[in-house]
Amino acid sequence: RMAIPLDQVINRQGTQSTKWEKYADRDILPFWIADMDFASPDFVFQALQQRLEHPILGYTKTPDTLTEAFQGWLAYHFNWHVPEEWIVWLPGVVPGLNMAAHTLNCDQSIMIPTPVYYPFLEIGENSGLEQILTPLQLINGHWEMDIERMGDQLTKGTKMVFIANPQNPTGRAYTLDELTALAQFIEANDLLLVSDDIHCNLIIDPDAKHLPVALAVPEIADRTISLFAATKTYNIPGLSCAAAVIPNAQLRARFQGMEKGLVPGVGPLNHVASQACFNDRSDWVPNLLTQLRANHERLKSVAGGRMSTLDATYLAWIDVRDLRLNDLEAHFESHGLGISDGKQFGLEGHIRFNFACPKATLDEGLARLQESLND
Repeated sequence: RMAIPLDQVINRQGTQSTKWEKYADRDILPFWIADMDFASPDFVFQALQQRLEHPILGYTKTPDTLTEAFQGWLAYHFNWHVPEEWIVWLPGVVPGLNMAAHTLNCDQSIMIPTPVYYPFLEIGENSGLEQILTPLQLINGHWEMDIERMGDQLTKGTKMVFIANPQNPTGRAYTLDELTALAQFIEANDLLLVSDDIHCNLIIDPDAKHLPVALAVPEIADRTISLFAATKTYNIPGLSCAAAVIPNAQLRARFQGMEKGLVPGVGPLNHVASQACFNDRSDWVPNLLTQLRANHERLKSVAGGRMSTLDATYLAWIDVRDLRLNDLEAHFESHGLGISDGKQFGLEGHIRFNFACPKATLDEGLARLQESLND
């Protein structure tokens, strides 16, 4: 299969695409859910085709080659050398978030800085735990954790903090100083930390970098569960496969105990696709970042100061409070745009805009966005 250029518009109609089916038969361009409108890499298809030469797709143990590929990927990108026994394979990052919460007792609580990827906001209900939502603070266009406020909201029963790093939807890649302050808070209050690092390769600001917290602040590594997947970077969310890195053996055993009867195994094609991605040392990701950075600049030229400073992800966070809209989604849909309402992330008056698409699609979307902001 020949590689498809990133700027080629691909018709996704008829593929049961969650992103596009939402607006089937309506002139609405979707910029909402976090999958890209770029073709997945050709080396993923080559690996899948090779596996499909075997006529049986049965229950499959995690291959050692997948674990080795993931270890190599962590070493290559972050110079992080993780022992095999720290790694737990999962069918996705969201199951990992919920499994982490289930390691706690029912009288304990969790803390989640907001706004945040909306499945975080369902963890408390899913696990029967009280959840404490602590607002991020906006400082000079950057969203930051408010450690002082987190301390004020802490209760005796609080045992676990959940973060996304890079942060979804605000696009922050937390600095070493920020992660050190968070680590001190975690240590001082005898807490555990769960970090969703799924967007770690998608660094838009060349001066930013992703720091896995267990590597950046090793003093708290034993208190951490870090969740990774190749699915966002390589646009294979339909072949979900994720890894939890858990240095503490007791915490890891508790976490794995939550799988029984609830979490399915990972399928053979999912293994193969993720392994191909973790083994990638080509120019595919650099080329993707070049495209995303150009798209980010085009979006910024329209959204201007409404848009939060973005370090990472392909998801822009845009402030539209001045429009005083009663129904954000309906307003933008009336201008032919499908966006994510900030309310579902825990902060009203904002929209999340996915700019991972070919230039032609984005340019049409930006014309509609300009009109919707002016109206």
